Amino acid sequence: MKQYVISVKVENKFGVLARVAGLFSARGYNIDSLTVSTTEQDNISIMTIVVKGDDRVIEQVKKQLNKLIDVIKVTDHSDIPTVQMEIVIIKISAPQSKRAEIFQLGEIFRADIADISAKSITLGVKGEPEKIDNFIELLRPYGIKELMRTGRVSMVKETKDSK
Repeated sequence: MKQYVISVKVENKFGVLARVAGLFSARGYNIDSLTVSTTEQDNISIMTIVVKGDDRVIEQVKKQLNKLIDVIKVTDHSDIPTVQMEIVIIKISAPQSKRAEIFQLGEIFRADIADISAKSITLGVKGEPEKIDNFIELLRPYGIKELMRTGRVSMVKETKDSK
């Protein structure tokens, strides 16, 4: 199954999120990531949805999304140039003997140190999803105590043909 990144620009009204999410769940698809935010216009929100599925069913979902009254625009970001970002906050077991190594990894990934205690270090990193995945995998051997990851945000890159 392919991973899809879909943005849905909607009117900022109650119940819209439930209707959009319902289209995916009605077809048996779990949403891997969902981020909702206001835009440059207060009355407009944008949802960035990451989901795995097959081409045919995702096409149907996109068509159904376009039929919803409060939906302004549906854009499939899966195969077009985009800027994508996420944030992760990760608490690592950090005995004194391993702290220098953890700090070095943090520097490589431009991590912010969010908290330090006697037994752990909490780091925050922002970046492309692959960078976040790599950071998490490199920290796993130290013992992840807690991890929170935001949903992905995705914006289409401007090209010379863009308006």
